[in-house]
Amino acid sequence: MTGMWTVIAAIASFGAAALFGIWLVPFLRKIHFGQTIREEGPQWHNTKQGTPIMGGFMFIAASIVIGTLCILLYHAFGVQETPLLNAKMFAGMFMAAAFGAIGFIDDYIKAVKKRNLGLTAVQKLVLQFVVAIAYLVTIAIFGGKTETFIPFYGMLDIGIFYYPLAAILIVGIVNAANLTDGIDGLDGSVTFFISIFFMLIASFVSRMGVSIMSAALAGGCLGFLVWNFHPAKVFMGDTGSLYLGGYVCALAFALDMPIMLILIGLIYILEMFSVILQVLYFKATKGKRLFKMSPIHHHFEMCGWSEVKIVIMFSIFTVICGALSFIVVVYGNYRIPAFSV
Repeated sequence: MTGMWTVIAAIASFGAAALFGIWLVPFLRKIHFGQTIREEGPQWHNTKQGTPIMGGFMFIAASIVIGTLCILLYHAFGVQETPLLNAKMFAGMFMAAAFGAIGFIDDYIKAVKKRNLGLTAVQKLVLQFVVAIAYLVTIAIFGGKTETFIPFYGMLDIGIFYYPLAAILIVGIVNAANLTDGIDGLDGSVTFFISIFFMLIASFVSRMGVSIMSAALAGGCLGFLVWNFHPAKVFMGDTGSLYLGGYVCALAFALDMPIMLILIGLIYILEMFSVILQVLYFKATKGKRLFKMSPIHHHFEMCGWSEVKIVIMFSIFTVICGALSFIVVVYGNYRIPAFSV
């Protein structure tokens, strides 16, 4: 019975996102909210100039509305959960929406001012840390602990160090998810599989509200891919990619296993570190490049891979990481807290 709401959330969110696109894509074209292609990107991406951005509103609206509704219905007809878990879920969705709002400001600058760089790096980081800290403070107010799951050890209380490490992790994953958005269907596909495995993990540890949250995001991503898969009719923009990173972090923290973001979200992290390594190598060698282009999905493009092939291979890699994450949780001494009453 409890699993029914997870299924409903996935199906309803998919339908809502896909149908929303019927109105949203023409509307974004009408108001000329199109992508400005960065000069240093692959030359063949110039054909995407003017493709509408902010398509992330499809899965943002679907995952928040459907996810919230299904969680409330689950509470009404199923198991009531503690204020702390409810705070983690709803504050987590609010955090994701706030990151999406930062992305919206960035996209608006790109679309209206025709400046591809949008907000400066410093402006983004300051706003992102404010959002992350606000989320962590909210959880602490509701009695959140400084414990985190460590695979094959159990729950470890890291005390005061929990908060700065958590804030850095959240902002890091959010920006890594943002960097993963570079070719048609990539970020949506990778995040779809990440959310599927978080859904399975949440079901295993009996946090069905988090399972519903995950399902709503998975459905929303799939509905968005109807419009975003190659050749993309719309891009998610920073509005969508920052939201996805925030939502994935919310799922991990609601499960008390933020460390699992490193494995289950490994594609995000590889994308981010490919950029960091490229910059460091470029400076150290006075102009040489470690990759043909970064983030690393562009390196594979420059090697001749099609966008569809990159999406498929990165998705397969994410499925492998997700499966390993599930195995780690099942056999890694995870203590299931008595969160449901």
